[in-house]
Amino acid sequence: MQRMIEINSPLFLRGEDIAGKTEWSRIFGNENPLALEIGCGIGDFIAKTAADFPERNFIAIDYYNKGCDKTCRRLEKHGITNVRVLRVEAREFITEHIPEDSLCAVYINCPDPWPKKRHRKRRLVNSAFVEFLKGYMMSGAEFYFATDFEDYGEDVAGFMPQQQGFQNMLLPDLSRDDLDGYHRSKYMMKFMAEGKRIHFVHYRKI
Repeated sequence: MQRMIEINSPLFLRGEDIAGKTEWSRIFGNENPLALEIGCGIGDFIAKTAADFPERNFIAIDYYNKGCDKTCRRLEKHGITNVRVLRVEAREFITEHIPEDSLCAVYINCPDPWPKKRHRKRRLVNSAFVEFLKGYMMSGAEFYFATDFEDYGEDVAGFMPQQQGFQNMLLPDLSRDDLDGYHRSKYMMKFMAEGKRIHFVHYRKI
């Protein structure tokens, strides 16, 4: 069991800080569009991306307490204030706290690939999950998925063309191993240094 770290950052939200379909404009103090990163790790991707888009509000979620703490520390170090961090499970959090048609972007970077065939049904990103996400994404919202695991990348790239209401932004490709302007996390850089490819999928809700 992981040791729970007490996170005192003003950027970290606890259960008592949010209730129901959260009024994110109240929490952020503005009406800026809302973006979500599922699995923020240690926060290096979200810190760079939030700095690139100061006109957006970002929610960064992860199940690991230590990662949430490191994410908050990184954001504070760089003076980034347009991110809030939560330790939550993705589907439950979205269902309870994200208004429908409200997200302008969703980022999912290197989720657990569950490499053994008998475990692959546990993968977060599948056709049903993308259909679930669609209801919370506004028209024109961007969906980004990245993985170092080839089978996972091929799987997502394979089912996305059949997802109703999405447009492939990488045509004629289904996926690519490079995406201009998309920041690499520490884990991506580690995988690339090992000679692995990062598989990127990019779609837009239409």
